[in-house]
Amino acid sequence: MAPLSISKGSSSPSPTRGESYVQMADTDLESIGRHCQFEYCGQLDFLPFRCESCKSTFCLDHRSETAHKCPHAGEWARRRNGTNQQENRPPPEKPTIYNSDQCAHVSCKTLINTLKDPGVRCPNCNRQYCLKHRLREEHDCAKLTPLGARQGPSPNETIKSMFSRMRTWGKEKQAATSNLIPKPKVKPNSPAARLASVNQMKRTAKGDAGVPVEKRIYLHTVGTADTQAAEPPAGDFYFDMRWKVGRVLDDAARRLKVENLNNRVGGEEARLRIFHVESGDFLEFSQTIGEGKLKNGDTIVLLRGAGLVLEKS
Repeated sequence: MAPLSISKGSSSPSPTRGESYVQMADTDLESIGRHCQFEYCGQLDFLPFRCESCKSTFCLDHRSETAHKCPHAGEWARRRNGTNQQENRPPPEKPTIYNSDQCAHVSCKTLINTLKDPGVRCPNCNRQYCLKHRLREEHDCAKLTPLGARQGPSPNETIKSMFSRMRTWGKEKQAATSNLIPKPKVKPNSPAARLASVNQMKRTAKGDAGVPVEKRIYLHTVGTADTQAAEPPAGDFYFDMRWKVGRVLDDAARRLKVENLNNRVGGEEARLRIFHVESGDFLEFSQTIGEGKLKNGDTIVLLRGAGLVLEKS
């Protein structure tokens, strides 16, 4: 038979606020002489405690949920707070790129409209940005076409206009290279003229400093324009010959500050593609830039909506 003991707990029968157990009233004859129901204890206690979660009776030493390893731990607290129904609800889904908005800045990946990062809508371009890029100067607002504004020319017209400007630019470039060749003068399209143009490009081209010199390919890069009146940005850059066309496109768009929506939209009307002027071909995203027809000194153009023309052709 288990030894008799008398608990030295509080003699007050009223429950203590914030605790999961209640001392059973000594006026209740049925509660006098209860055995502790914790396994391996069974001690007879004349002032037992009732657990408000599992409704079992315990001695002074095992009255708490932790001490008797309560199988319904926390139930009394949930009943008190009225959160029983909320317990079964799945936790809120963590914001990702698929269920939350993303900052509209071309080089920012911050998820916005969350508790941590609220989104700020620019009243001029009608796009949403994170707190870092909310100011007009931070996201080059003057160069963006406002969302919902009157649409410019169709993608086909924009591409035709871009091709026309490229042809004009190509003629001007050929004429300019003649001034770089030392006397005796040679034809603008000769190998010597091209070599002089490439050497000049290597002195001024910009790119990732981490690319080894022997792995660099130097290209004149022209951005896209959203309207016929806009003059497309351009520059001389070098890229890693081992890069895929998709990575070259991302790097060129970032340096020319051209809005790149390729990873955010599914329609071809807003996607960028790379056009190789010398071969007259569009480059596939999975193609390695140094394994195709491109050579140092060639020209590539970022064209938006060109995929619509390719689908119809």
